[in-house]
Amino acid sequence: MPHEVIMPALGMAQQSGQLVAWLKEPGDAVKAGDPLMEVETDKATMEVEAQADGFLGGLRAMAGDDVPVGAVVAVIAESKEAAEAEAGGDVAQDAPAPEATPKTATEAATDDALPEGAEVIMPALGMAQETGQITTWLKEPGEAVGADDILFEVETDKSAVEVPAGASGYLAAILAEPGEEVPVGAPIAIISAEAPANPVRRSHAQKLTAPKPAKAEAPVTKPTPEKEAAPKSAAAKPSEKTAATPAPGGRILASPKAKRLAREQGLDLARLAEAGIAQPYHVSDLETLRTLPAPQTTAGPSPTAQALHLSAEVSAQGFAAFCEWIAAETGEAPDPGALLAGLAASATLSGPIAISRHGRSRCFADPARHPLGQAPEAEEDATPTLLIRDLRGSALQRISLGAEAQPVLTLTGSDPLTLTLEADPGQLAPEAALDLITGFAARLDEPLRHLL
Repeated sequence: MPHEVIMPALGMAQQSGQLVAWLKEPGDAVKAGDPLMEVETDKATMEVEAQADGFLGGLRAMAGDDVPVGAVVAVIAESKEAAEAEAGGDVAQDAPAPEATPKTATEAATDDALPEGAEVIMPALGMAQETGQITTWLKEPGEAVGADDILFEVETDKSAVEVPAGASGYLAAILAEPGEEVPVGAPIAIISAEAPANPVRRSHAQKLTAPKPAKAEAPVTKPTPEKEAAPKSAAAKPSEKTAATPAPGGRILASPKAKRLAREQGLDLARLAEAGIAQPYHVSDLETLRTLPAPQTTAGPSPTAQALHLSAEVSAQGFAAFCEWIAAETGEAPDPGALLAGLAASATLSGPIAISRHGRSRCFADPARHPLGQAPEAEEDATPTLLIRDLRGSALQRISLGAEAQPVLTLTGSDPLTLTLEADPGQLAPEAALDLITGFAARLDEPLRHLL
């Protein structure tokens, strides 16, 4: 299937780029990663790489042409014959310019109603990207913005990125709502030099909606009395909570930072959705998540059951000697976190296990299914079945923080090490908790037995 090469957005406020030169000739074989063309904007000149293997054909633009961002400039065909066939009809100047297409009366009226200013477009975060999904807007219509202020968050099939405004002024119009898929190069906002008298906000898929008068009647989509009476959170702006909450098991919309912190802290963002809290979620919502009551199951313990708190002591010499042995055998220092995750998983639990050490958290994908210390890191949205806090060498000797979103096993002290397991009764049965801490202590004391 032919691959279309588009004009990339090298800057957030960029609307077009000048094709300086083609670095391959029509019919040439190309591989993904080969420099394909040079593009110049008002801020930079860059070599743009091919994103697919094949043969160059179907040139839609020539050196010196100014091309709108997102417009197709060439095609990479699967065969040389197909590329030559594409190239046969390629005369860039014969292609009608986008401006030649007459606008409908509705489009003209919509454009006339928009404020004047610099357009912010949907950026291309990858050469093969055709659309991006806006996760959330971080500024309100009418707010002052700086060129480096984070304006919105956008998500593609490969990444989630915070995007700066790219220009200073006032956010005069928002032209797409959170959750919408918007083509690369399409305008999604307008930044004006002057404060707008009537800021605009509309969906990308809908017609322009006029700003509400100061004393307008309540709209048809009037919120329920419960929502009207609910106090507004100081940490959540109305514009950040417009996306509908999906059904349980659906996709969770959250900022990249909120996802990362939730993963590191063992928090499940799906619980916010289950509690009816509107998406997308931000770092401030994590505090709300921490205050939610622990999930209850029909067959679980009564709400009055006390949290489990078990402690054990074990010599630190066994694990230290084990790490030295691995280093001597392999010539490389082992990863203590991966080893601890493997020893804990072997004891009782299966599934992802998170390790927290010196403020850094990592999550390993089901260490029980991999050789000891060789489990890969889990996916970004993985929910750990156990969190291990590695506080060895710190001044702490005992710890009691209470149950969290998953069982927590904490290592404190130097020698001996103190192991503390805390869990909600709904997370671990007493027998399973005993097996976990005793099995982990035994393996930590004599790790070599795990390899026998």
